[in-house]
Amino acid sequence: MQIINGAVFSDDGAFHRLSLATNGELIGSLGAVSPAAGPDVLDAEGCYVVPGLVDIHIHGAMGADFSDGTADAVETISRYLLTQGVTSFLGTSMALPEARLAGIYASARPLIGQTVPGCAALRGINMEGPFFNPEKRGAQNPRYIIPPDFGMFSRLNEASGGNIRTVAIAPEREGGLEFTRRASKVCSVSLGHSCADYETAREALSCGASHITHLFNGMPPFHHRDPGIVGAAADSGAYAELICDGLHLHPAMVRSVFRLFGDDRVCLISDSMRACGMPDGRYDLGGQAVTVAGGAATIPGGSLAGSVTVLTDCMRRAVQFGVPLESALKASTVNPAKSVGLDAAVGSLTPGKRADIVIFNRDLSIRRILFGGRIVA
Repeated sequence: MQIINGAVFSDDGAFHRLSLATNGELIGSLGAVSPAAGPDVLDAEGCYVVPGLVDIHIHGAMGADFSDGTADAVETISRYLLTQGVTSFLGTSMALPEARLAGIYASARPLIGQTVPGCAALRGINMEGPFFNPEKRGAQNPRYIIPPDFGMFSRLNEASGGNIRTVAIAPEREGGLEFTRRASKVCSVSLGHSCADYETAREALSCGASHITHLFNGMPPFHHRDPGIVGAAADSGAYAELICDGLHLHPAMVRSVFRLFGDDRVCLISDSMRACGMPDGRYDLGGQAVTVAGGAATIPGGSLAGSVTVLTDCMRRAVQFGVPLESALKASTVNPAKSVGLDAAVGSLTPGKRADIVIFNRDLSIRRILFGGRIVA
């Protein structure tokens, strides 16, 4: 397959008018545009050619949740994501009992890394909970929140086949720093659902934490005399997740984060739950009742319960909020892939990586989607 005449989003974070050729499931080459025609040529004149989007924090969509623990649920989520140009994702769990998490991870294990026709690829697991501070639990079930437990983490990682890509913790809880030292040798450690102050967060980051779970949400506010996790993250090299659904963060805050952190460290995420792609109504998340109305998912008491917005729309909204398209794309593709160690295979249009490609019209509507070098939409 050859894609010609498009503005190709290249490794330097800029668009260039290039021809892109695939080699089976991989990117084959990038070069100067030359005249071509035939059934294996896509003319992307007037379009953006970008890597497939990578969502590293998503619970569910289309009525299914990763924590349902079934192959059918993963397939439902995967099929929907691919139609939206999200080609890789991490299944994200919740604060649940160890036995249940073990079953969820064991069920997902044979599906991770598989390429199923019509489905985005499940690339691993985001273990969001249960190692949190109950005061910042958000929509996490307080019955299952416990201090960081490396033994439990190790058992669950074994159940997953070594596929936990990131684990979120509250570092101020007993054993949090020692957990960070040990777990950071296994996967990315993310700070979240935490009351940590600036000093504790800085220490956790120096112990190996490298990621922040949905920045601003589930943590103390960024105060000028008490900068907390946000300030510590800004002073470090950590990646920062943003839920850019228009509800979790004010547009001015989205713009500010890109300026403060730089567009090499921001990771847009959906944090979507099973109501993504579904009508308003009543759903559940981690065993808790959720009401979805007007695009907002809330638990009793009013706390937001994740989002109902697919990553592609989060990227579009970032652009609408004034973030440069190039920056929003980096935050939706290469940055999240790098943050959890997937960048050797996905996240950019680099020769040798997977030919997971989205062709956007200038208004950011999708014209074509390629998965493993084949047109799927």
